[in-house]
Amino acid sequence: MSQLFTPARTRGFLRATAAAVALSSVLLTTSCGAADESGGDAKATAAVPAGFPVTVDNCGVRTTYDRPPSRVVTIHQHPAELMLALGLKDRMVGTAFPDSAVLPELKEDYEAVPELARKEPSFEKILDAEPDFVYGGYGSAFTEKEGRSRTAFADAGIDTYLNREYCGKKKVTMGDTYDEVRTIGRIFGVPDRADKLVTDLKSRVGKAAGKVEGEPEVPVFVYDSGDKAAFTAGGKSLGTELIRLAGGENVFADLDDVFGDVSWEQVIERKPEVIAVYDYEGAGSVEQKKRFLLSQPALADVPAVRNRRFVVLPLTATLVGIRSAYAVDDLARGLHPESFR
Repeated sequence: MSQLFTPARTRGFLRATAAAVALSSVLLTTSCGAADESGGDAKATAAVPAGFPVTVDNCGVRTTYDRPPSRVVTIHQHPAELMLALGLKDRMVGTAFPDSAVLPELKEDYEAVPELARKEPSFEKILDAEPDFVYGGYGSAFTEKEGRSRTAFADAGIDTYLNREYCGKKKVTMGDTYDEVRTIGRIFGVPDRADKLVTDLKSRVGKAAGKVEGEPEVPVFVYDSGDKAAFTAGGKSLGTELIRLAGGENVFADLDDVFGDVSWEQVIERKPEVIAVYDYEGAGSVEQKKRFLLSQPALADVPAVRNRRFVVLPLTATLVGIRSAYAVDDLARGLHPESFR
């Protein structure tokens, strides 16, 4: 195989970093009020919004919120899109690390929020935005060696939340997406919006899955990156469930991990009929990836290559966030186009 790409492990898909995080509880208290004329104390709870305080356990960190955060920095695109989908643009003071084009319906709001960096911003850059809450998408959002540990933020009086995909769970499902939406809804005091969004996402998934119900499962190979070996989605990835819901079967569902390397010989042996190409910055364009796959003589007889059957998915559509529901429809149309005519 010619050398073109290297596996994109810098995203932090392996979750060990987040699973190792351990922090003591952070309890925010608000003292507002003084003795009134009758000698009684004005109750601090009078200013607490309905439904608060809210306590959340997240990747080993327990945080109690007396009120919703008001100045939020998101690191990575999928947390930003989730926040915007909940109508929380007014709480956002910074975004960072866009992976792909933003959903059209969120584009205007996304561009209205300052972008702090094209990759993960430095700890100092984040502090400059004066946030009271930092929401990370990948484990690399809170990398200790770069000074962005959750402990460092806690010491600065800033609460943090890490996407549950990096909490060390053994397998990621659509249920994690719905739970993520509801948890963020609770933290920001908009549980009704969260419930409505979950209902909308479930409806989107249900409609796509219903279109392909009863159709034969199509063998799918996920191509993330790699030349000497293929970096692909394993059985514990959300991608595997998205493929199943769309009427397909991940040919590497038996890979006991979220992501991992497989040999090209294995790809050839498993005869995928469709290749799902993951699209994101830093691993070559989709066209480069397609050209690479189509140019390899050893892959010429793989059905997906021979028939040029590719489905392109933004990386953000395969993560715990609102895009995963959209991905089911995109995949279903690519695997079973006849069901959508």
